[in-house]
Amino acid sequence: MNSPPATQDNYPCQNKPIWSRSEKAIACRAFDAALGQELHEVIQEAKRMANEIQKSSDLWDLEHHLTQRHEEIDRKYDFRGSRLTDVLGRLLYENRLGEEGLRGLPEEKMKTIRSFAQFLRDGAA
Repeated sequence: MNSPPATQDNYPCQNKPIWSRSEKAIACRAFDAALGQELHEVIQEAKRMANEIQKSSDLWDLEHHLTQRHEEIDRKYDFRGSRLTDVLGRLLYENRLGEEGLRGLPEEKMKTIRSFAQFLRDGAA
């Protein structure tokens, strides 16, 4: 099945949010801060686990843990514009970033981000 052709009044992926350069800069700062915080936590976990290694299976447990965390982080931190509101909403839900880190985004985008965070809270309840 073919997608409809793009015309002046009909664009494929019309629901995809558009991010201005300044909005992307704000989102990027918040995204980078949250990612940095989470990576710092992983480093601390890895150091703690490495210090507790007593046998070879402990080493492979550490490797397995790091592989899982790497995959989780790769899935979570997706900076594509089409996914950015969901990613920021998830980070807000997980308390990895606060709304103050998103100051400067238009209220329309903030509502979408808050809405996704609320959706996650409702699903967790």
